[in-house]
Amino acid sequence: MKILILGATGRVGSKLVTYALQDRHQVTVLVRTPEKIQINNENLTIIQGNVLNKEDIVRSMQGMDVVISALNTDGSTTLSESMPLIIEAMENESIQRIITIGTAGILQSRTTSNLLRYQSSESKRRLTRAAEEHHKVYDMLKQSTLEWTIVCPTYLPDGESIGEYRVERNFLPEGGAKISVSDTAEFTYNQINSSNYIKLRVGIAY
Repeated sequence: MKILILGATGRVGSKLVTYALQDRHQVTVLVRTPEKIQINNENLTIIQGNVLNKEDIVRSMQGMDVVISALNTDGSTTLSESMPLIIEAMENESIQRIITIGTAGILQSRTTSNLLRYQSSESKRRLTRAAEEHHKVYDMLKQSTLEWTIVCPTYLPDGESIGEYRVERNFLPEGGAKISVSDTAEFTYNQINSSNYIKLRVGIAY
């Protein structure tokens, strides 16, 4: 399978690259700083570029079967500004499948059914800017023709993969407080061969 991974230098993204290469997929990454990719593998193609540049996005999409985005909010609007370019390029290239990393803040609230968690008393975070960015992406994907899945982890500490966790469609599993970077990446990666969560958000936690 030919997989494009965006956000490949981040904590989750770098694990995704490792998992995909272990399974001998053809992996392409679009990164601003290629030196940050410390992997030498014949199945890895590194494209230097920026997700905010339409030409770079189009170039990296050619021939892909699936796109995984582990882009984070980075204190900026990169996430919401890049998604229209990603969606357009995918639709033009007839690439259907995209799996993205979101945040538990954009899952449905259990306490107030018509709100997302970050909009309700369920969220303990005072700052909502990151969740608002992820919310914009969620809305864009809903309006697209793509087969999308948004993986929505709660607190994300580093740590080894445990391999056992709870997932729930559109909600955070009851009492879920954290999920490691490794397990989040493993679940996200496994979605390339799964149709269980097409056009759904997935809450993930221990």
